[in-house]
Amino acid sequence: MGRKSARIVLLTVLIVLLAGFLFPMVLTISNSFMAEEEITSNYAALSGDTDDGDFITMAWIPNHVTLSQYYAVLVGRPQFLFMFWNSVKMTVPIIAGQLVVASLAAYAFAHLRFRFREPLFFLYIVTMLMPFQVTLVPNFIVADKLGLLDSYGSIIYPGIFSAFGVFLLRQFMMVVPASYIEAARVDGASHFYIWTRIVLPMCGTGVAALSILVFIDNWNMVEQPLIFLNDAIKQPLSVYLAVIGDEERGIAFAASVVYMLPPLLVALYAEKYLVEGIQLSGIKG
Repeated sequence: MGRKSARIVLLTVLIVLLAGFLFPMVLTISNSFMAEEEITSNYAALSGDTDDGDFITMAWIPNHVTLSQYYAVLVGRPQFLFMFWNSVKMTVPIIAGQLVVASLAAYAFAHLRFRFREPLFFLYIVTMLMPFQVTLVPNFIVADKLGLLDSYGSIIYPGIFSAFGVFLLRQFMMVVPASYIEAARVDGASHFYIWTRIVLPMCGTGVAALSILVFIDNWNMVEQPLIFLNDAIKQPLSVYLAVIGDEERGIAFAASVVYMLPPLLVALYAEKYLVEGIQLSGIKG
């Protein structure tokens, strides 16, 4: 009886947490099909444009279903698509670069023997535990000295180097039998050949999981562009959404749906790789 009660309590807690997680997403999607006038009227209290008090009208079902918000975002405001492309230009190079750098470093930590290997990996773990805000000032100084401020390089180059990526891929590569590496070395294979033809194919799930996590993390970045990019036209969509929310609330919900669509599709399509990657990364330490 006690076990059944505990299960009911756990299930109730999970349902409440799930509802709290889905609430803003469902509200955003449903409100995106409202007309701009209806959105402005429902949320007028946010800008003090109403005499009815400080409350907003949180409507779930539109009075009239319309795609006018999406038309206004995708057709009427070309700067939205421009900022969307800015996000792509920053995120894709970071993913590609981080996969190369992290997999090379992970291969070295997993299968090469060199002096101070364990202390160096410990330093990686320490930096991984630090909040990324700690490195913003040093990165700003370096970018300033290299003349990279107000360029995408100031965002991309620091993003390529990630301690978490090295840690995650190392866990996968530790599972690759050392006998495979030794046999390849006996046959005269180079480390580059072993890395590309043996280790990486066997760690495909880890590479996929890291790609998803890096994409979601960098698609949603806000602090780095605000600090390193002065030109507003270079800002990613994650920053531009705040401008839409303040100045054009009538289309904010449709803009938010379009913004969250890429990471949502990636997460849904590659969910099994993400789950397997997180589970398998702890098999061997």
